[in-house]
Amino acid sequence: MTEETRPAEDNDGGEQDQLRQDIVDLGASTVNTEDGAIHTLTIVGTIEGHQEERSGAKTTKYEHILPFLANLEESDEADGLLILLNTMGGDIEAGLAIAEMISGMSKPTVSLVLGGGHSIGVPLAVAAKESFIVPSGAMTIHPVRLNGLVIGVSQTFHYFERIQDRICDFVTRNSRISREEFEHLMLNTGEMAADVGSVIYGREAVELGLIDHLGGLSDALECLHRRMREEKNRRGA
Repeated sequence: MTEETRPAEDNDGGEQDQLRQDIVDLGASTVNTEDGAIHTLTIVGTIEGHQEERSGAKTTKYEHILPFLANLEESDEADGLLILLNTMGGDIEAGLAIAEMISGMSKPTVSLVLGGGHSIGVPLAVAAKESFIVPSGAMTIHPVRLNGLVIGVSQTFHYFERIQDRICDFVTRNSRISREEFEHLMLNTGEMAADVGSVIYGREAVELGLIDHLGGLSDALECLHRRMREEKNRRGA
């Protein structure tokens, strides 16, 4: 083996090691296509915020995702982002932070709701430039909940309202659903036996304007490829 071939092999090995580590830490992977490099990010389980979830729980950690997205936006080797969602929700601040990062990216982004995009997963689903949901996918829309000690005073309920306003503003700004319809779904008392809110499924989410398209993986990838080609043409013009 010559000295000249070693560095190349070492670099390849380092890239493969980094790829494996990204998959382990972030559920992220990269594939090179004719239209450019597509990065895939999975958001699964519970969105973990400032407090760690119980041992054994599947989580998506915001302190991993935020720098990943920032690096992706700056990278010359990233041309598009596919976001795969199957989350039960979780920390509001962390979920909104990730959603705002995705929404603020200039590169083509497409999201796909698979099993579910519940609770704070709703803003995450609509944050991409185009969103998809599979026919069996589900989304739960409900009022803000807090665990632990809650002081029963008017200021607390006003605080809840302001948090809900932030969520409503983000969702309606990044989708086609009206604020009135979204708030109606959030405060619905006639659907969930032990809670307030609504559960909507694939086709209904599209009909309401919450999600852009009904479709699966191939549909989401086709859309991302189209957006990547459009972006290349725009830059080349």
